[in-house]
Amino acid sequence: MSRRGKFITFEGLDGTGKSTQMRKLAAALRAAGHKVVETREPGGTAAGEKIRRVLLDSATEGLSPLAEMALMFASRAQHIAEVIQPALDHGQIVLCDRFTDSTEAYQGSGRKLGSEAVLKLHRVLCGDLQPDLTILLDSDPAMSVGRARRRNRRASHGAIKGGNDSSNKNTAKHHPDENRFEQQNRAFFTRVQEGYQAIVAREPQRIVKVDASGAPAQTHRRVVGVVGRKLKLAARNS
Repeated sequence: MSRRGKFITFEGLDGTGKSTQMRKLAAALRAAGHKVVETREPGGTAAGEKIRRVLLDSATEGLSPLAEMALMFASRAQHIAEVIQPALDHGQIVLCDRFTDSTEAYQGSGRKLGSEAVLKLHRVLCGDLQPDLTILLDSDPAMSVGRARRRNRRASHGAIKGGNDSSNKNTAKHHPDENRFEQQNRAFFTRVQEGYQAIVAREPQRIVKVDASGAPAQTHRRVVGVVGRKLKLAARNS
């Protein structure tokens, strides 16, 4: 039987550069000869991407916090069964943009549902699968959320324009409206940030906070250093 792979997750507020840093780490690991799977939550599967559109679209109204959390876990359970666990079983490195820590921070703390319900659902629906390493990208909440709002507005406008041009169908497909969470107020994001800090305090061996306030190249070097130190995985640092 092949050795189990490694599961690395990226966490943090939107706009901290999670997707960028995950892509950079994937490239560095592949350059060092590792087999890497890149994925994201909510999403990662055909069913999960449909759920993602419901959860993140700013046109989604009236969704209760409990329904929101249930949809997050529906996407995650399918994601684990279809993508994450098979890749780990084949000895691959799985990099995932968000996992259950996001649900605990956003729904547990941000929506005030509490950590107990999130952790119980994770045990039941996800087999209590835990990342080998979680990288929490940390930067000023106001700056990060502002960056995410601007990015999502640009993507939404591009999708609208692309939808009116048959030559740009892929633009509309890959840049949907994902502004729903960014429309929350400062108090919500303060609670989310506090939720993340509580998780770090509870699980310091798994979660490493990385300063993401500088240039992407600086953050990448820090991420590569953490991965090498915590998991002994070689990566070519660019």
